[in-house]
Amino acid sequence: MSSILLIIQFALAVVLTITILLQKSSSIGLGAYSGSNESLFGAKGPAGFLTKLTFGLGLAFILNTLVLGYIYNHEHKSSIVDTMETTNIPAPAFPATPANTSAAPSAPAAPAKK
Repeated sequence: MSSILLIIQFALAVVLTITILLQKSSSIGLGAYSGSNESLFGAKGPAGFLTKLTFGLGLAFILNTLVLGYIYNHEHKSSIVDTMETTNIPAPAFPATPANTSAAPSAPAAPAKK
């Protein structure tokens, strides 16, 4: 089921991108290649149709994304961290300090006055 929805997701992404690029903008974009479609889509041209189509495709894209996430989380309930084997690594051993020396270094001696 998730593979079918994933294919639909890729198709929606491609169609949504093309629909956005076909819309008129200040630089016209790919809308210049669509020709004169005013008689097919009405008096306003393809602007109203493409806007509604973009909204519908965007809504379908978002809903498909949510369904894909829901299905994926139910199919894969375990994490890779759950399957990892843990090993206890011992801490490095530090050399023991001799009994006659203190652990802290001593302060340097003051210089002798003349």
